[in-house]
Amino acid sequence: MDMSSTTAPPPQAQLPPRATKSTASHRGDKIFLGLSKGSGIVLLVIMAAIAAFLTWRTVNALAVNEGNFLTTFDWNANADPPVFGIAVLAFGTVVSSIIAMVIAVPVAVGIALFVSHYAPRKLAQPLAYVIDLLAAVPSIVYGLWGALFLVPHLTGLYTWMDDYFGWTGLFSYDGGAARSLFTVGIVLAIMILPIVTNVSREVFLQAPKMQEEAALALGATRWEVIRMSVLPFGRSGVISASMLGLGRALGETMAVATVLSPSFLIKLSLLDPGGGTFAQNIAAGFNEAGDTGRDALIASGLVLFLITLVVNGGARMIIARRKEYSGANA
Repeated sequence: MDMSSTTAPPPQAQLPPRATKSTASHRGDKIFLGLSKGSGIVLLVIMAAIAAFLTWRTVNALAVNEGNFLTTFDWNANADPPVFGIAVLAFGTVVSSIIAMVIAVPVAVGIALFVSHYAPRKLAQPLAYVIDLLAAVPSIVYGLWGALFLVPHLTGLYTWMDDYFGWTGLFSYDGGAARSLFTVGIVLAIMILPIVTNVSREVFLQAPKMQEEAALALGATRWEVIRMSVLPFGRSGVISASMLGLGRALGETMAVATVLSPSFLIKLSLLDPGGGTFAQNIAAGFNEAGDTGRDALIASGLVLFLITLVVNGGARMIIARRKEYSGANA
């Protein structure tokens, strides 16, 4: 065969240069980084604008206030001269939120553990769906249910608590309507239950399966697996979920305004009618307030704003100082 007669293959046409995958990915990273920074800056600007507005109106209100803003028990912001204070509102807001957290968080964690580690899948999925639906119920519906159904049916519970725990003073009951801070706390607990449950459930589902299987292989019971593996992993998530629920409890308006019988008195018993919260007082008095009255209500809103910031900041510090709860090293 004559090798000299063979012809060389024609040279291949060069393809036009294209951007490499790494270059495109690098460009996408820069775009995403810019959008993330921009979103964070916009959020900080909004927060600063809110704080500046509240502070400006608060200064106007305090300039004409004849009472002590922190210790006065009266709220006569429309009087001449105006006298108002947040002592009762701060007490009612904090106490009702604490009651709600004490009731809701243990129940929510128990439901989350049941759905994530105990219930069969056929039951867990419908139950999780029902819990999600509870979060979509408007607050006014909870308020109407609390005022029309819960308040009349709490008389027996209040009487029982007075019989056995009335000696403490916190649970003494005089037989009036159950429109008290304790009732408000129960309604708030039901309202924040879906938030704490859903977030806790998602965190528990992310627990390392290898650790759970290893503990079961070593002879641990289901509860021991949860106590030694799942709960330590999800503790920071439960704290975050609780703070989300607490934020809603602190700022809830319509449900509290519908259930509570407000009065500017601080009573030792949690079962006596009366008390008030920041959000309820703002909703009840804003339409009828004059210029000074509205400034006073905005001043109380600034206090609520600061309380929320302090609570969330404290939660972040707890999580940051106890990083072993984050599950990052699991």
